[in-house]
Amino acid sequence: MLRFEPLRIFVTLIAAIIGAGLALVLGAAAEPVALAAALAAIAGWYASAPAAEAVAPPPLTIEPEEPPLDLQTILEAIDDPLLVVSRQRVEHANAAARTLLGEHIVGEDVRLAIRHPAAAERLTGNGLDGSATRPIELVGLGDRERRWELSVHPIGPFALLVRLADRTGSYATERMRVDFVANASHELRTPLSTLVGFIETLEDRKASDDPATRARFLSIMSGEAKRMQTLVADLMSLSRIEAEKYSVPQTALDLPPLLGEVRDAAEPGVAHGKNRVAVEAEPDLPPIAGDRAQISQLLHNVIGNALKYARPGTPVVVRVRRDGSMLRLTVTDEGEGIAPEHLPRLTERFYRAEPSRSRALGGTGLGLAIVKHIVERHRGRLDIDSVVGRGTTVTILLPLAREPLSSNRNANVTQDAPNGPSGLVDRA
Repeated sequence: MLRFEPLRIFVTLIAAIIGAGLALVLGAAAEPVALAAALAAIAGWYASAPAAEAVAPPPLTIEPEEPPLDLQTILEAIDDPLLVVSRQRVEHANAAARTLLGEHIVGEDVRLAIRHPAAAERLTGNGLDGSATRPIELVGLGDRERRWELSVHPIGPFALLVRLADRTGSYATERMRVDFVANASHELRTPLSTLVGFIETLEDRKASDDPATRARFLSIMSGEAKRMQTLVADLMSLSRIEAEKYSVPQTALDLPPLLGEVRDAAEPGVAHGKNRVAVEAEPDLPPIAGDRAQISQLLHNVIGNALKYARPGTPVVVRVRRDGSMLRLTVTDEGEGIAPEHLPRLTERFYRAEPSRSRALGGTGLGLAIVKHIVERHRGRLDIDSVVGRGTTVTILLPLAREPLSSNRNANVTQDAPNGPSGLVDRA
């Protein structure tokens, strides 16, 4: 909005008069004189305007500079044990290295911090060219069973970065793979050798003409062939279970009726098996979320093992009860028991606490491995407890099936679409 101050009007009039006077002096016509007066008036008006107040720029905010990260902070952020060595002395060590080697290692000779013959030359900085820069394996550092991979990297004229990577888990996995291949080959080679030997014997006319000898040989050959058949079936079953390990079963399955079926099928095949399996189940147990075929196989393996390894005539007790959001299944026998050193490895493939007895009873060494993988696929838990001379108890926890939708707000959906998804879990 314009403000008409007297001073500005006076200056504008003076500018107009001066502009017109100059135009007349220069001999201009009427119209140019008027135009010159108008332009001078406009210029005078704006020239006399007060200067606009300068807008002060916003104050600059200077953020405080972050302190530079020091080497120790960087090392502490890494999980693997790391050492910075200068002139053979440990200058820095992160928490993982101090936990493994001791709090005293900073400042001492690196050869005292890592006391291992294979590492001495590498830690002094000798032979860091070519193939010598490749990691070396250390066994027994910190613990007899631990395996570490030592890497040394030059980071200056006199400094080294030493890294220790724990390879215990990968070594154990590789060992299990090698053992599996060796054991599978052995388990198949033994019955095959037996079959080949008896076939060659029966090709001899003298042996084949004796009915008793021929019948005995054929019986042994049949048993070895069935053993191979069972082994191959178990291997294929294990492979299928592992292939489905990320597919969690969602089908609701009532466990007590399936237990009854397995009991009735298992008892006739075992000596003194009649009425030996006692099932004790809580009433009105909710269903579990399970694959019927796999849970049946699990029950056959666990109950079958209990019947085979229990003392003749002693009972095998199967108990089922609810345990929070899980169903707890325990199978207890009164056998010879298992020594404590064998318990951690019972679920390994082909591992047997008593190899000769297991083979004599027709075991393949894969039964508990199959049980473990079935439990893992069902997101359950497996525990084995045994006391030598008293017996063994196998405990399995299996998740309950999801609850059906029962809220009133879902009534319209389930009534309008009776054949569609209703929120109920399929029942096996």
